[in-house]
Amino acid sequence: MTTELLDDVAPSSDGGAGSLKPVIDIIPAAAYLNPTWKGMSYFARDVVVYGGLVAGLIFVSNPLYVVLLEVVMAFSVVSLFIVGHDAAHGALFKTKRMNKWVGRVAMMPSWHVYEAWVLGHNRIHHPYTVRQGYDFVWHPVTASEYGAMSLWGKALHRVQWAWYGAGLYYAIDVWWNKMINFRPPARWVKAIRRDRVFTYAFVFGVAGVLAYLGAIRTHSVWGTLWMMTRIEVIPFLAFCVMIGSVVHVHHVQPNIRWWKKADWTKFKGQMDGTTVLRVPKGMNFFLHWIMVHTPHHVDMRIPMYNLEMAADAIKKHFPDIVYDAPLRLKDFRRNTRICKLYDFENGRWMNYREGKASLVNA
Repeated sequence: MTTELLDDVAPSSDGGAGSLKPVIDIIPAAAYLNPTWKGMSYFARDVVVYGGLVAGLIFVSNPLYVVLLEVVMAFSVVSLFIVGHDAAHGALFKTKRMNKWVGRVAMMPSWHVYEAWVLGHNRIHHPYTVRQGYDFVWHPVTASEYGAMSLWGKALHRVQWAWYGAGLYYAIDVWWNKMINFRPPARWVKAIRRDRVFTYAFVFGVAGVLAYLGAIRTHSVWGTLWMMTRIEVIPFLAFCVMIGSVVHVHHVQPNIRWWKKADWTKFKGQMDGTTVLRVPKGMNFFLHWIMVHTPHHVDMRIPMYNLEMAADAIKKHFPDIVYDAPLRLKDFRRNTRICKLYDFENGRWMNYREGKASLVNA
């Protein structure tokens, strides 16, 4: 996401062709209901779970229990982030003020700068989903672009686009490059600078408290560092792995096409460029229906707990378009084997071997 693109960005328009209005019109009115008590109950529950896990990681020292707590902590950070994501879209509460403050707090454990997230996610990714040169999330490179990379660039691409590299991709390309280490447009500077201060204050403030607790409990430098690492750093890194993988399966698979600017429409971007993935029973306690992604892209105003209702209505009217399937690790791994490079002229994904052959035959 370059500053130049952000300066130029405006609400997307396709002149009415490929409009999402026919899809939005069939979504039940009940799917938009977002009572304050319901949003606050999810937020409060997730804060309590997160706080309990922090306490557990402070006082528990058994390695096996620490590992188990770390796994649940990663899910907890994800769940809070999803609450913040919903608030950032204005879907969780009726008032902008409540959405903004809940969103800021909920995103702090994942070290996200709220206004920077709103800028990149709401103003770029959603309006221009799977549009060449605009949507920066898992934007594919062509065979010729890959061929022009340095050896280091190619090696990094191979790792990031493998199933085990999604966390590295998210940490570098989304979190660092699009939120922390970038120069925002002038009209966003003040808001993003303020929220960076909030985020840094949380991260370093918590680190200070943990350093103090680690010192008095362990009386050692290594014990202190481990206290900080296991409560702040490891959950953040695990969050990057999880959310990077989640976003990948939202928008990358062999049947999802990326579009050149001239061919893209809102309908193609949001209906053809997204998925509905059904998670095992109980997982939405943490995932908050984030995998039911098509209705979320059709209309960001739908709160997370009503996405399944909206998805069922959309699928009923557009059964041949909506990609609806179980969430399976083997499908994710298959996608990462096939989807390495992209041929925008012919609208197809390629692996590295196919990309090399396409250059030879060009």
